[in-house]
Amino acid sequence: MEHEQSYDLATGRGLMACPKCDALHIEEELELGETACCTRCGTVMAKPRDGAFVQLIALAFTSMVLLVGAVFFPFLQVSAMGFGNASSLFDVALAFADGVLLPLVIAVLAMIIGLPIARAFLLVYVLAPLAQGRPPHRHAARAFRWSEVMRPWSMAEIFVIGTAVALVKVAGLASVHLGPAFWAFCALIFVNIASRAFMCQTSIWDAIEDAGQSVEFHGKPRKAKA
Repeated sequence: MEHEQSYDLATGRGLMACPKCDALHIEEELELGETACCTRCGTVMAKPRDGAFVQLIALAFTSMVLLVGAVFFPFLQVSAMGFGNASSLFDVALAFADGVLLPLVIAVLAMIIGLPIARAFLLVYVLAPLAQGRPPHRHAARAFRWSEVMRPWSMAEIFVIGTAVALVKVAGLASVHLGPAFWAFCALIFVNIASRAFMCQTSIWDAIEDAGQSVEFHGKPRKAKA
């Protein structure tokens, strides 16, 4: 447990900031099942769970499998007047590979496929040794920080919503059948929700810090995210 004499306002060592209202709190060691909430706004800042690291690793692998399937399995099948065609996201990327829309296709694939896979890989890189009780890999703090930076830009959920809106327009012109890739994206939404439920950033930062790696960033206090 951190005591009042062990924190430093200049560097933020021993302090934890609320992700909502930025109120500073003295960092304390939590037991499994305990919850640390902001005294000002009530936001949950830390909630360690037993076996959470293993569960997060399993969910990260599940995300990677779903995303790989979402790329190569058929996404939509459109049929009209006796003619039909099924295409995957990979087929779409190849279709626009030589056109002026190539930068847009690359950006969309990066947001909905590349970033989620990269974030899942970074989480496995950070959490695998911690789940086994071993010291974290080199640059684990930087890898976890990058995974948190990528989280708001992983737009699989937005892609599913946009596709559903587009189908409303297309349904009146042709018969549309959803392929397994679409349902893989839907399953990915629930996997992401479960990952957020099990995630406790403070516990991961503490585990990395306890192993001797620095988690400070340009001298600013570490800011926990609920």
